[in-house]
Amino acid sequence: MHNNEFATFGGGSFWCMDAIFRRVKGVENCISGYSGGTMINPTYKDVCSGKTGHAQVVQLIYNPANISYSELLNIFFTSHDPTTLNAQGPDKGTHFRSIIFYHTEEQKSMATNHMLQIKDQYLNPIVTDLSMHQHFYPAEPLHQNFFKFNRDSGYSIFAIEPKLNFMKRRFPELFIEPKS
Repeated sequence: MHNNEFATFGGGSFWCMDAIFRRVKGVENCISGYSGGTMINPTYKDVCSGKTGHAQVVQLIYNPANISYSELLNIFFTSHDPTTLNAQGPDKGTHFRSIIFYHTEEQKSMATNHMLQIKDQYLNPIVTDLSMHQHFYPAEPLHQNFFKFNRDSGYSIFAIEPKLNFMKRRFPELFIEPKS
């Protein structure tokens, strides 16, 4: 596993991001959690209060021999609306903001260039934050792999499943059935 790298993205609910990235070829692990705020070891309730500064994110461990950071950026920007400030669909608040936590200067440069390349595809400006990764706090177990264990929930049916199906159609060569 020494050749693997990290990527951390926030694009609305981590339940949606988790369901998508768990199915991407080359992503070895996907962990839902919190990043970007001031509170140490926050809980879901803390983060949803909007007072911690944290965003709901997924932290990926991926194998760059099987998927590039550029491909992960494509999936990230296609999986949510990067022009909506602090909201994705019904999810509203700063903890649902669009954000990339870069782990290296190369990731920062790639993300910046990617946003410049795609900005003309949108009617409104891209509001995705770009911030250096500092701390990541894994979410509680019930938030890990939410879609797998809650397929019949309203959120899964009306929010996650349509996004997941769209992404599978958009990037068929990159999607696999999850291992876990």
